[in-house]
Amino acid sequence: MTDEPYRTMFRASASELAASTAFLTRLPAAWLGVDPERRPDFSVAARAFPLVGVLVGAVGAIVALIASSAGLPPMAAAVLSLAATIALTGALHEDGLADTADGFGGGATASRKLEIMRDSRIGTFGGVALILSLVLRASLIGALLPYGALPVAMSLIAAEVVGRAAMVQLWTALPSARFEGLASATGRPTSETRWSAVAIGVVVALLAGAAGTGLVDAFIALVVAALASYAFQLLCSAQIAGQTGDTLGAAQQIALIAYLVAIVATL
Repeated sequence: MTDEPYRTMFRASASELAASTAFLTRLPAAWLGVDPERRPDFSVAARAFPLVGVLVGAVGAIVALIASSAGLPPMAAAVLSLAATIALTGALHEDGLADTADGFGGGATASRKLEIMRDSRIGTFGGVALILSLVLRASLIGALLPYGALPVAMSLIAAEVVGRAAMVQLWTALPSARFEGLASATGRPTSETRWSAVAIGVVVALLAGAAGTGLVDAFIALVVAALASYAFQLLCSAQIAGQTGDTLGAAQQIALIAYLVAIVATL
């Protein structure tokens, strides 16, 4: 009887992680025990977002290290690592980055920016943002590979964790810029959920970073990612007075890249 509260808590946490994994990756919902017909509620479950980053980062690291050990040059191994993570997530965050860049770069008013972001076609700003993101990430992963397996694996895991914590932070910090869409339909995370996600992201990133590149480097990278995320939050507030699902994806990309840039710069 005394164990029942812990069992209930474990089941709830496992359910939140399964729902978050089904939402943020292309893994079939049925494999995760999630009803694909049921709309997820992330008012609480979003705190598990950073933990999904552990899975995505681990997949990217495994592919990069296998490719590197097979004799491929660092850049080729890094590109394959990116391909694996993008396949796993269905380019969800890359799509958000491209749409955000198109909207913010091509619209003169907030309503026009939101209209452009809703368009599924990629424009010049979105295309450039995607190219820069992919080239920069591949270059950074390639730069990490000569340092060995542990720095690569832990840095990629930490970066993916930080990126998904940044999503929850932005989601909670700003109101929805529109009254429809995925970000508003799935339930806005509560303040408690936001701080839980941030705490999980910070702890996991520091532990992984400390194991891979050292605690000081990991802390510096975490601060840089936080500053980049906050700057993007201010940009969203100025551009569209809120957030959308696209800006959440862009926030993930910006925090991830900022973390990797800082890690490589401190090595």
